[in-house]
This record gives sequence, structure tokens and C-alpha cells, in this order.
Amino acid sequence: MAEERRPRKSQPAGGKGDGKSGGPGGARGRAGAGPSAPRGASSSRGTGARGAAPRAGGSGRGRKPESGPDRPYSRDRREKSETAAARSADQQRYDGPEIPEAITGRELDRSVLAQLKSLPEKLGQRVARHLVAAGELLESDPKTAYQHTLAARARASRLAVVREAVGEAAYAAGEYAEALAELRAAKRMNGAHDYVAIMADCERALGRPDRALTLLRNAPRETFAPPLLAETVIVEAGARRDRGEIDAALRTLEHARLTSQTRAPWVARLRYAYADTLLAAGRPQDALEWFHRTEAVDTDEITDAAERAAEVERSLGNG
Repeated sequence: MAEERRPRKSQPAGGKGDGKSGGPGGARGRAGAGPSAPRGASSSRGTGARGAAPRAGGSGRGRKPESGPDRPYSRDRREKSETAAARSADQQRYDGPEIPEAITGRELDRSVLAQLKSLPEKLGQRVARHLVAAGELLESDPKTAYQHTLAARARASRLAVVREAVGEAAYAAGEYAEALAELRAAKRMNGAHDYVAIMADCERALGRPDRALTLLRNAPRETFAPPLLAETVIVEAGARRDRGEIDAALRTLEHARLTSQTRAPWVARLRYAYADTLLAAGRPQDALEWFHRTEAVDTDEITDAAERAAEVERSLGNG
């Protein structure tokens, strides 16, 4: 997959994990489930007597017990060990990583907390704390953030906001198939299109740019707010590049709001994608201009436009 899939310092495409709400989940969702603790499979028992030997007529006297990897008690022990390991993994996923004591769960956005009220009080608080912990770790430690969301899902899998949180954390952790499945589930629950850019980017990451383009083509982009619309354009251009369609990728970006006067993060991301695509198209001088234009609006330094501009300048002999 092409390296330009997203700026190097950027957040997940279209994600809501900015840490401000205390969790990666969005605000939509339906009230749903109660606790669903994992259940380990019951262990199987061996079918043969341990080391039994035939004794008819005394012919088996002194005979050694059965040996080898397939002896009955060896199978029994191995199956029990595998079952115990599976149960242990399920329990670990259910428990999740340790949650800092300072996190109460009330840090979440009110709309998210409202959805968690459908759960029993203690259960809802535990889920909320896992979501807050995930939101705080989404950028610095996405793998652990993902584990926190899995613990939340184990307790409240019928809440769209929880499935959305799992999807966004999985995306940040590079678990693209899982992210796609979770965001599809969230969309089925609440009908929201807020995740379409992430879902399409997951399709790209899984080597399916055609599916990404189909997903974006069917999205109601005319209803999207500027940030989400910009993300869909970035992902569409990336999918075009995945297919080797550099000119089509440039046209896609050129029809976007590259010259917007706002300094919102989506403008920096859009310009960065355009600069990177210009460089891929063999137009380094134009790319240099747009890396500089990206740097001019990237007040939060969500991209590495300054470093990329310096690289291009050196390659042109201007550094």
C-alpha cells in the first residue's frame, strides 16, 4: 500500500479520538446490553485408561505403558492445557489493562455517558473508565488503548459507541480487519456515516482499493462536515494512487478545498496529501510549494511538512 496513506503525525482518518472527550468513541449509539463475561470452553476428558495394558493370559505382564505423542493421557493433558490457555486469554481480554485510579469515567462526553446509562451502574462505570483510558492512550500507546476497548466490548457489545471505540482503537493499532468489522457493526446499530473515511482506509490497508472507492462512492458526501469531507478526499486520492492512477489522484485533490483560509487541521492534512501526491507525480518544485503551504497552516504540527520540505529542497540542490 502506498506510503502516503496518511500524514506521518496525523490522527486516524475521520477519527474522534482527540482525547478531549476522554475516549475514542463517538457520540452516537443505541442503549443496549448488559454484562457479557467470557466463557471458557469446558475441558474434555481422555478416553483411555492411563497406561493400561492387556493382561489376558498374562501376555501383557511386564509390558510398558503406551508411549508417544498420541497416548490417551497425553491428548487429555494437551487439550486441557489448550482450553486453560484459551480461558486465560479470554479472561485477560475481559479484565483489560489496569485503569489508573485517577480515571473515574465521568470524563466522557455527556452524550456518551447517556448511552452508558442503559447499563447497570457499576458495569457502566467500568466501561466508561476503559473508554477514557483508551482515549488517553490512543496516540501514545494504541495497542494498549485497543485492549482497553476490547475490555469495554466484552461488557457492552451491544452499544454502538463501544463498537465505534473498538474500531477506532483497532485502526490506530493497525488491526485493520478488526477495525473494519467493528465500524461496520457500529454503523448497523446507529446508521451513522462518520466512520466512512476510516473504513475506506482500512480497505486500502487490506489491499482492496477498489472496495475503498466503492465505499466512498456510495457515501452521502454532500451531507458531510468539512473535516470528514476532507478525509474522504484524502482516502480516495490514496486509493487512486494504490491503483497507479496518479493523475486521477491529483484531480481528486485539486477539486477539494486546498485554498481554504481556515487553519483547521483538515486543511493541513489536505494540503499535505496534495504535496505528497505531486512529489509522487514527479513534480518536486510544485510539491515543495505545497509542503510550505501546509506548514503555514499546520499550527498543531500534525504533519511533518517542514521536514518533507527540507528533504525536497536538498534533492533540488536548494538546501
